[in-house]
Amino acid sequence: MSQNPKRYTITAALPYTNGPIHIGHLAGVYVPSDIYARYLRLQGKDVAFICGSDEHGVAISMKAKKEGITPQQVIDKYDAIIRQSFVDFGVSFDNYSRTSSQIHHDTASAFFRKLYDEGKFIEEVTEQLYDEKAGQFLADRFVTGTCPKCGNPEAYGDQCENCGSTLNATDLINPKSTITGETPVTKSTKHWFLPLDQYDAFLREWILVGHQKDWKPNVYGQVKSWLDEAGGLKPRAVTRDLDWGIDVPVEGAEGKKLYVWFDAPIGYISSTKEWAAREGKDWEPYWKSEDTKLVHFIGKDNIVFHCVIFPAMLKAEGSYILPDNVPANEFLNLEGNKLSTSKNWAVWLHEYLEEFPNQQDVLRYALTSNAPETKDNDFTWKDFQARNNNELVAVFGNFINRVVVLTNKYYEGIVPTPNELRDIDTKTLAEMRAYPAVIASSIERYRFREALNELMNLARLGNKYLADEEPWKLIKENPERVQTQMWVALQIATALSILSEPFLPFTSEKLKRMLGVHPSPADVIDWEEVGKAQTILSPGTQIGQAELLFAKIEDDQIQKQIDKLEATKTANKNENKAVEPQKDLIQYDDFAKMDLRVGTILEAEKMPKANKLLILKVDTGIDVRTIVSGIAESFSPEEVVGKKVTVLVNLAPRNLRGTESQGMILMTNNAEGKLVFVNPDAEVSNGETIN
Repeated sequence: MSQNPKRYTITAALPYTNGPIHIGHLAGVYVPSDIYARYLRLQGKDVAFICGSDEHGVAISMKAKKEGITPQQVIDKYDAIIRQSFVDFGVSFDNYSRTSSQIHHDTASAFFRKLYDEGKFIEEVTEQLYDEKAGQFLADRFVTGTCPKCGNPEAYGDQCENCGSTLNATDLINPKSTITGETPVTKSTKHWFLPLDQYDAFLREWILVGHQKDWKPNVYGQVKSWLDEAGGLKPRAVTRDLDWGIDVPVEGAEGKKLYVWFDAPIGYISSTKEWAAREGKDWEPYWKSEDTKLVHFIGKDNIVFHCVIFPAMLKAEGSYILPDNVPANEFLNLEGNKLSTSKNWAVWLHEYLEEFPNQQDVLRYALTSNAPETKDNDFTWKDFQARNNNELVAVFGNFINRVVVLTNKYYEGIVPTPNELRDIDTKTLAEMRAYPAVIASSIERYRFREALNELMNLARLGNKYLADEEPWKLIKENPERVQTQMWVALQIATALSILSEPFLPFTSEKLKRMLGVHPSPADVIDWEEVGKAQTILSPGTQIGQAELLFAKIEDDQIQKQIDKLEATKTANKNENKAVEPQKDLIQYDDFAKMDLRVGTILEAEKMPKANKLLILKVDTGIDVRTIVSGIAESFSPEEVVGKKVTVLVNLAPRNLRGTESQGMILMTNNAEGKLVFVNPDAEVSNGETIN
């Protein structure tokens, strides 16, 4: 690829259409890729920002089986939800397609057929896992088991999400069918394989030599580990025995589909074709010209597919360019736990907007400033609140509000003409003009957290300038000086309105309208002009009234979200809680021997040198007796005095640490696992029997 590409093809990982998207998806892939695409457009670059729904994954078939509907119904439902989330959060794709579309089926089939006709595949009959009860082969997510690499007991048949290894279903230890729970057998079946071993030398030269310095360490390290694995690269099946997906376009392949990880990345190409046809463009230069820079934005679980398998496919086909970079992020956790769709441990984008309407940029900001760029990071609601209140409101919003309010107060909203600039003015403006290059440098190295922090430093520069100059104190004694001060502050505010667009597109739009630079004036052409033009908001421009860019988020709003997650955690515990099996059968006479009575605890004290035991005095209605109970870790003595309890009174006495216990108090665990009393009705008298 040339050092100065003529165009950019930017792809964002195709989301599975088996559910809505959550903050992990946004942080890992879609906000970083959108920042990059928006930045390039502001520089006047030719950009194709491409994505689409991945609609042939096994997870979709599983979802359909679970809900009793067809895979088509699943993908139609979630494609609509996902598309709307991207619109709502300002992810500015040039095209968002679907792998169920005809153009994709044709493109993927033609790609396979070309490699097939040129003898690039190996055809083999192999033993694959088969569920006899379900009557089908178990590909990918239809089987789970223990990962042979890291020991994760919940690895899938195509990948271990714990260590990132790609797997074959037959690699799993103790495999189980996710359809029936049965242990599968092996059965012979024919498939076509891409011989990755034949591309080993090419991949090593291209990645280990060509991209050692410019790829992120987490990406380079994972790929190197995969290439250096004992035994080297092995052929990878590109077909599957499934009933959902793209038919394998050759004779003798009836009932077989293209493997989703062969089909899905070709979706980038078919989506580009769809976009080009709509816009009257030629799609081929965006995928076949050496003057094009191709960048894949993905999560770490997709690294091997985008850095090894897809490049090998492109190399085998022969006419495509290879990715220049694959800036994959690590995983984002939520309140200390791994995000999980199946466990509903997530912040869903469509639900977020119900709780925080018109605050998309706040989430974009929080996720970017805490992005898992080199290691897994944790999203917490308290940190989200702090970043909004302490940074967006107190720094960015505060500066803009002061500038706009004072301009309206002093000049009826008309940008003043500056007088002679002092050293502080020229120094501040020089610093302002340096920021486009500084932020650009970070973005072009895919350091989006760093870039966002530099944007906030520009807002801090504005705040410091106003705080040091104090125009509100000078306005009466030196109004000429204040004109200059406010003009300088308005230049910084305008710079923020333009440089913030990649990160905070809704805020940028609102700020441009407020400052009267929407659409942008002729003297502000693009990103770089912010660093070159002497004036970026001309004197005489009429600005609007002040509007709050960001609103403070209160504690009760955050507590509501924390409580919601706690409820989810409790629900997951209850769902996964194993109910004890029924004990051996007893006769009625055995039960009749038990004498259960209502009693009241009169006194309670801790058993000396015993953490778990309380000594209780209990009125059973027939006597007052001593009962030793192992509840001291759950209740203090003061808490239990006066409680009505159920007592087994005819239990043989037992000596516990020198105290004779003359019965047993009945207890159980509630839904949260907390120990509670089996309480009789408060109106029942002591001594009443429980039958």
